[in-house]
Amino acid sequence: MITGASSGIGKEFARIHAKKGNDLVIVARRYDRLMELKEELVQNYKVEVHVIVSDLSDLSAPEAIFQETGNRGIVIDYLINNAGFAGHGFFHERPPKNDLQMIHVNVSSLMLLTKLYLPGMIERGRGRILNVSSVASFLPGPMQSVYYASKAFVTSFSQALSEELKDKGITVTALCPGLVNTEFVESSGMGEAKIMKFQKAVPAKRTASIRYRDMMRGKLLSFDRTIMKLLIRWLTPFIPRRTLLKISRITMER
Repeated sequence: MITGASSGIGKEFARIHAKKGNDLVIVARRYDRLMELKEELVQNYKVEVHVIVSDLSDLSAPEAIFQETGNRGIVIDYLINNAGFAGHGFFHERPPKNDLQMIHVNVSSLMLLTKLYLPGMIERGRGRILNVSSVASFLPGPMQSVYYASKAFVTSFSQALSEELKDKGITVTALCPGLVNTEFVESSGMGEAKIMKFQKAVPAKRTASIRYRDMMRGKLLSFDRTIMKLLIRWLTPFIPRRTLLKISRITMER
């Protein structure tokens, strides 16, 4: 199952999984795009593709998705929690509804889908979970405070869950990409942010192909840039916190 499958990294994950001859469930809000993707995958790879239209900002959505796959007799062995979005601006100026929806999609629905499908994986003694986080999860994010915090949850949650499941035949991987060339950049309001001058967006296909492999290998953390991995792990821990906050804010300013 791949959430947020109608575009970007999620769409590329679907193509990779189908190319390997695997059936899948694709989930997103946009019916037309999901149907276009289904037609492409069925035609090119002769796999079975189930479409579920769902808005994960609705907290009832994960249970409805779980019930739907159960009604169709679908067993989920791979869960890719890819759906997510961001929002730019000062926290006190952003509409509360927007930030709550972000938390619902980035945090609550990801956690609930994992909770619903995990018992079946444990019972079968196998499974792969890939939670799409961000390099932002390792930093505080002025001008993107709720988004960065939501991704911090994803990375922390994924690592803790991986340890809990290490003897269950199930792996959990947190994908921590930098900027990826998708609709996300514009929809998040980051198109004019200074970070666009400092960091080149990576093609979604490249990020998905390499990180799908990391999921299959059971890697705990997956980065799409070696330089990002080095910066996050070996440099930022030694930068004074106030300096780090200033740098983080500058990258988000317009």
